[in-house]
Amino acid sequence: MEYFKIGTLADWFGVGLYEGIRMSEVVGAEGVQLYAAGELDPLTADVEKVKRTLRDCHQVATALCGELGGHGLCRREDNPKKLEYLKRTLLLAKRLDCSIVTTHLGVVPADPESDAYKVLLGACREIGRFADALGACIAVETGPEPVARLRDFCLECGEGIKINYDPANLAMVLREDPAAGVFTAGDLIVHTHAKDGVSLKPTTGEDYYGVFAEKGIDGARALGMGCEVALGEGDVKWPEYLAALRDIGFRGFLTIEREAKEAAGKDIADAVVFLRRHMEAL
Repeated sequence: MEYFKIGTLADWFGVGLYEGIRMSEVVGAEGVQLYAAGELDPLTADVEKVKRTLRDCHQVATALCGELGGHGLCRREDNPKKLEYLKRTLLLAKRLDCSIVTTHLGVVPADPESDAYKVLLGACREIGRFADALGACIAVETGPEPVARLRDFCLECGEGIKINYDPANLAMVLREDPAAGVFTAGDLIVHTHAKDGVSLKPTTGEDYYGVFAEKGIDGARALGMGCEVALGEGDVKWPEYLAALRDIGFRGFLTIEREAKEAAGKDIADAVVFLRRHMEAL
């Protein structure tokens, strides 16, 4: 029985927005996540063309990716511009019949009394209210902090702030058990990234994502602490992880994310087969 739907990220095919949507159909996925940038910039996107391409390729938009860059919403001086971008992205998502925008917040501080925590909380409450009023949500990606801390933060933010569950980030950065974390996050999970990774050396979310914020994904890779790999080749225990998603009642998308510059298309196609095989075994 197939409990979940399979999606891809159009950009990771490396062939542009529209061809990426077409490739998602070719590899057998049912939906596709789209980056709100470039050809899908919220200010200039040809929404009707995107909708037509999705329809022609029998795809739905699983989520938009509202990538903030830098330190997410952790720096007060950066937040007005970034919040405006997220608001435009939420409005674009609704025009594409989509209700989820995923993003990286930065690292949720451990101390809820710290100024940094209060800055992040204030920004997330603002964007959460905006999203909820649209019937949408911001889905925060797992990885920089333990799942329990992220769960508590999302609950404090109120409606409109949910979780985009990425098992690889947890396994390769924090060495957390992705399956156990699913039960911790529970029904806050509205979207997932089907991604795998290996932990090479111990690190902290603050260290890893601090480098990520300043030097991007290539800088984080250069740390040699964690490495994203094809599905089934990393530390994620897929039978246990998928069973946990099933058991909490998640029935949304497993959206394949393959951050590879070479052979990404083949790895994505292989991942669709991999996921279907594991779903059939549930």
